[in-house]
Amino acid sequence: MFILKRQDVEITTIDHPKRDQQVPILNYQGQTFRLISVFNTSQEEEAKSLWRDLTDNKGKACVLLEEPGRFSIWGKIRLDQLGSDTGSDSNISIFIQASILLLQAVYMDIEDFLGSRQAALFEKEIVETLQKWQFPQVSSPEGVKYLLEVEPLTTGVLNWQEDHVITLLQNLHRLGKAYFGNTNFAHSVADKLQDMPEGERSLFISWLNQSPLSKLWH
Repeated sequence: MFILKRQDVEITTIDHPKRDQQVPILNYQGQTFRLISVFNTSQEEEAKSLWRDLTDNKGKACVLLEEPGRFSIWGKIRLDQLGSDTGSDSNISIFIQASILLLQAVYMDIEDFLGSRQAALFEKEIVETLQKWQFPQVSSPEGVKYLLEVEPLTTGVLNWQEDHVITLLQNLHRLGKAYFGNTNFAHSVADKLQDMPEGERSLFISWLNQSPLSKLWH
């Protein structure tokens, strides 16, 4: 739809109508957009590819924003839809649980195949990633250790939004590819989520296939 620069738009935050958290909102010419995905400057082509896919192939009204240090993609939304948009409320806890299970699976594979030293480096990079994107509750070494060790199906819900799940899985794919040298670890997602109830696993995979992550995790 549009490629814009930071000075072209106004970005504000509003209170989520159903959760105790703030949601970033982009305003452009009287239209409002919600954050979908974030890329660093070295991922410009990936950002443009996803933006084109969403606009041309999936028919979504999206903005690609060129910011200092990153590119971000925003999807058009009416503010009165905020409390009911896909995955934002009743399903978000399921998506969070699944993303933690995938994080733990990659971590365990690194430890098993590459050794404890590489696993420790991976853990450190996850800390840096969560700090960079300001993840609530877990952007510390202790928070990441909690994520890697917790039983996600019985833990309390983290105060994340859908874009946190997307950002985590984008960066988890990037790191996994760097450590393993290929993307085989991102295949057979359903097999890695066998501990989840079948209905919840199917719901997550359905969301995954319609999300910006569909080409990364499958």
